[in-house]
Amino acid sequence: MEIKEAIRTAIKELIVPEINKVKEENLEIKTILTLTNKRLDDINGHLVDQSRRIDSARDELTTRIDSLREELTTRIDLVRDELTTRIDSVRDELTTRLDETNKRIDETNRRIETMGNKFDDRLNRLYEVIVRRDEHTHVIERVMLLERDVAELKRQVAA
Repeated sequence: MEIKEAIRTAIKELIVPEINKVKEENLEIKTILTLTNKRLDDINGHLVDQSRRIDSARDELTTRIDSLREELTTRIDLVRDELTTRIDSVRDELTTRLDETNKRIDETNRRIETMGNKFDDRLNRLYEVIVRRDEHTHVIERVMLLERDVAELKRQVAA
């Protein structure tokens, strides 16, 4: 039995301190694990809170974006309507001015045509005057020839 007791004592001296050391380390690990789990729970709670805040911010931003989209759409529609009205107004004004310009052009063309007709009449009258002068010059030449012939006939009759 002494051997048994000696083995037992030797085991107690060698293994029990090791077991106690393992128990202490196990206790430290459990403590660290408990602290780590608590920190993970805190981080989890923080992440849940952050997730809620992100969801809330996303909802708020979505609402604001939708509101802005509707406001911008309304403003774009108003600007488009105003521009359409202004374009129509300018188109009408330009059409009126173009019609007035066309009327003035037509009137100018009529005046030019009238002036052309007057010019043609005057040119025809000038031609008639020139032709009459030319005929008058020929008549004078013929009268002078006839006067010379008459004067020569008178000389012959007197002689």
